[in-house]
Amino acid sequence: MVQDLSKIEETITESSAWEKVKDFLGMHIDFTKDISISIFDIIVLITVIFITTIILRIILRILTRNLPEDDKGKFNVVYGYFRWLIYLIIFLITLHSVGVNVTAVFAASAALLIGVGLALQTLFQDIISGVFILIDQSVHVGDIIEIDNKVGRVEEIKLRTTRAVTIDNKVLVIPNHLYLTNSLYNWTQNGTLTRESVEVGVAYGSDVQLVKKLLLQAASTHNAVISEPEPSVIFTDFGDSSLNFKLIFTLADSFKAQFPKSDIRFEIDRLFRENNVTIPFPQRDIHIIEK
Repeated sequence: MVQDLSKIEETITESSAWEKVKDFLGMHIDFTKDISISIFDIIVLITVIFITTIILRIILRILTRNLPEDDKGKFNVVYGYFRWLIYLIIFLITLHSVGVNVTAVFAASAALLIGVGLALQTLFQDIISGVFILIDQSVHVGDIIEIDNKVGRVEEIKLRTTRAVTIDNKVLVIPNHLYLTNSLYNWTQNGTLTRESVEVGVAYGSDVQLVKKLLLQAASTHNAVISEPEPSVIFTDFGDSSLNFKLIFTLADSFKAQFPKSDIRFEIDRLFRENNVTIPFPQRDIHIIEK
């Protein structure tokens, strides 16, 4: 008899505890008169988002399993762009499934969304531009780019910006929308080899064949200059005070082109001095007319 009474008490206690849990889960949070959500609904939302995260990670691993490392990095970036959109869609579908008036949610947040949209126009432009960069492959990690007269080696293409490092080891943060509104020069789109040049003028009356020989010598003796294709010299113009030449050569690392170009200029100056070739300065003849 005593055991039966204790079992009945336990049953009543358990029933009372379950009723409390049910009451707690059934508590509603009223955001507006049309939008109300219970604790149970919030738990369902959190569970669905958690499951969605796991599923997205599994899908990402399956899709990138056989991709090369470079392509895998690009795919991860695209995945980052659309992950939050998927979360938003799942969130709204779940709200609708648990009985929340999604139309009321949109109506209540319409003014806020308009304000946020206007404030985030540039952000959306950056994100869309980032997608275009990955689709048309105009820029890759490791490329040397020039934009707004700034040159850098691309280190990372992110959701909103591209991060590059300049020759001075300064970080250049480029908003992605600038790729659509500015001219972009990709120095390494066709490979790491680039054609560089050094221009110089010599005095009228100089032996142009000797000048050509010395210019080619200055380029070919530098260890950073690629032998194939061979350096070449172009007689560009008869200037006001000089005969103008352009020395063209190929470098393997155009990112540091300023250093071999400087060395070549030093060598040209030395060779010209040894061979009595003059680099003129601008001259003007002034005629004074006496009246």
